[in-house]
Amino acid sequence: MVHIQSFTFNAFSENTYLLYDDTKECVIIDPGCYELSEQEELKNFVQSNGLKVVQLINTHCHVDHVLGNAFVKDTFGVKLFIHKEDEATLRSVQAYGPSYGFVGYTPAEADGFLEEGQKITFGDTELDILFVPGHAPGHVAFYHKDQGFLIGGDVLFRQSIGRTDLPGGDMDTLVKSIREQCYTLPDETVVYPGHGPETTIGFEKENNMFVRG
Repeated sequence: MVHIQSFTFNAFSENTYLLYDDTKECVIIDPGCYELSEQEELKNFVQSNGLKVVQLINTHCHVDHVLGNAFVKDTFGVKLFIHKEDEATLRSVQAYGPSYGFVGYTPAEADGFLEEGQKITFGDTELDILFVPGHAPGHVAFYHKDQGFLIGGDVLFRQSIGRTDLPGGDMDTLVKSIREQCYTLPDETVVYPGHGPETTIGFEKENNMFVRG
């Protein structure tokens, strides 16, 4: 069974996710921990639960989702994986991060790249990689079919969708990603977004004014 632990970090109230199974291996997704207290919260959870971090992955590379990349890499000795199309997005954070108040941001390079159709593996768990651009050019999401959940990043929120006015964003592309990659999942699929509360595919198809099913 996969256990999902969420943390809300930084000034953007970003959702960081830590997934682990009964083997105690885990992956960290989108570490937004910037303040020392946030970094300690993440580290203490790993240590107090006897977990072994085996991989660091980003759904996409906007500043609020990557603030803790360097911390996680250095603390747990793991590699960072992103989609190739978001490499420029990641590298740009060092230039614009201070304008959002993140003057202490430490950049971290990607060590490898994720591709649609591949799987994220840890312990006894496999997550399918879905390519869902539109909010960011290299945005991916992670789907666990057996337990019926999606770690969706900033694609689909409860009764909302990701913004498309940032560099690399495109509304038509985002809507296409939601319709073809998200709304084709079972209605009972739980979506864990990059901000705000979780939702379900069925609820969004009925109630999301931006993209109806």
